[in-house]
Amino acid sequence: MEKLIITAAICGAEVTKEQNPAVPYTVAEIAAEAKAAYDAGAAIVHLHVRYDDGKPTQNHARFQECEEAIYKLCPDVILIPSTGGAVGMTPDERLDSTNTNPIPEMATLDCGTCNFGDEIFDNTMPMMRVFGKRMMEKGIKPEYECFEMGHLDTILTMARKGEVPGAPMQFNFVLGVPGCTPATVGNLQWLVNNIPAGSTWTATGIGRNAFTLAAPAIAMGGNVRVGFEDNLYLERGVLAKSNGELVAKVVKIAKEMGRGIATPAEARAILSLKK
Repeated sequence: MEKLIITAAICGAEVTKEQNPAVPYTVAEIAAEAKAAYDAGAAIVHLHVRYDDGKPTQNHARFQECEEAIYKLCPDVILIPSTGGAVGMTPDERLDSTNTNPIPEMATLDCGTCNFGDEIFDNTMPMMRVFGKRMMEKGIKPEYECFEMGHLDTILTMARKGEVPGAPMQFNFVLGVPGCTPATVGNLQWLVNNIPAGSTWTATGIGRNAFTLAAPAIAMGGNVRVGFEDNLYLERGVLAKSNGELVAKVVKIAKEMGRGIATPAEARAILSLKK
């Protein structure tokens, strides 16, 4: 079994310091949280950025500033900037995160419209074609974000038509978002059983599902994402003090199960990245 790739989603676009004071907003805070996750064992940082007041933004200059600060502390980390942004942002606004220099190795590509709690996360097929074209033009490998079972068939059909990048594909199965597919082992297994041979995949459990989904994903040979974007708690009633604590818990589970942890170099090889 290949080594485990751990992704840290360090701040997201929705969670706030009122919910957990450790949620990073400033460039320095974002870089420090990336370093804490990296030191604990994360090979990948999934990146949203904020302005200093906590407002989410997809502005490429802010991404550039945060990415440069992270690379100073973690020179070999893999960064996956979000193109999801925050609910209500336009496609052009969301894609601005791919306009940094250097061009990102990877970026997220959301695979369909869905309920997102009380809101609608809009990802129409025309929008997805625009996102796919941008990534093909720039040589960016997508991480395909599937929040619903049907999202997988949608993106596989688009890949067959050449509308989005194809094999080898990396999927992130985000389960447990209110209104979307529940975070059960059966649902995860169904998704994994239906990806193309040679693909890689990551499991993300939202909220209290963070670690209950991580353990079966590790056993199944997949990869795991944790972080403040998805879950603010180390255990029930105990707020995590950093993203590093959340990553360290996954490392502990993996070691108990006999699975090694991938370095960024090993993760690049597993994901077929060229850097």
